[in-house]
Amino acid sequence: MRTGDTAIPERGRLTPAETLADSRVMAGRQLRKIRRRPTYVVYLFVQPVIFVLLFRYVFGGAMDTGDISYVDYLMPGIITMTAIFGALTTGLGLTEDMAAGAVDRFRSLPIARSAVLIGRTAADLATNAVSLIVMLLIGLAVGFRPSEPIYDVVLAFALVLGFAYVFSWISAFIGLTVRDPETAQSVGFVWVLPLVFASSAFVPTAAMPAAVQTLADISPVTLVVDAARALMIGYGDAIGPALGTLAWLIALLVIFVPLAVRAFRRA
Repeated sequence: MRTGDTAIPERGRLTPAETLADSRVMAGRQLRKIRRRPTYVVYLFVQPVIFVLLFRYVFGGAMDTGDISYVDYLMPGIITMTAIFGALTTGLGLTEDMAAGAVDRFRSLPIARSAVLIGRTAADLATNAVSLIVMLLIGLAVGFRPSEPIYDVVLAFALVLGFAYVFSWISAFIGLTVRDPETAQSVGFVWVLPLVFASSAFVPTAAMPAAVQTLADISPVTLVVDAARALMIGYGDAIGPALGTLAWLIALLVIFVPLAVRAFRRA
């Protein structure tokens, strides 16, 4: 196809291997951008560290978590919160690319259209994995002591990362819908903050008012936090919350991946 005197290359139907290769290029581009933006790294790591110190040393003495120390109760929740906040950057980054005209340039290239979204969410997943390792080290420094076998801890991290990956697609849909970086950031916190704080991340749901407790008990954040907590420190049953988390993740993927792809095509 030709527009004026500028040729726009075309490709026929792409194979999965070609789509994967294009997605890997898009992911590499995003990871290079992160290395060149120190302020982004500060946001990614410093804010969760502040939450750890705040809840551990300021609010920790007022929290009743029964037979376990508050720091052991807290860290699985903080780790999950860190993953969720990391997923919010997907939508923000896509709106920035649209504002800068990068998305239009990508469309002029002979690449898989889905590679932009797949590459972006994969890059954010890799960044989240690094941030969770950092948070685990911070937790160990302030007294967190996982008591379960290492493979259970790894499984907990995998579950949290899967949860974050799904939230990246939700964030992508929101960012592509609002199309404005400032709005995307504001809207992201509006729907995430109630999910995080109305959950078992920081306090047991039994201490909440009845109406809030009912919502918190079925929240996907509560389920993934409870599963991670059981896998890391043996607090409660892991199977029920883990299965509930997987059910939520599958349902959210089925809903938001097509919505994000559709929003990207219309953007």
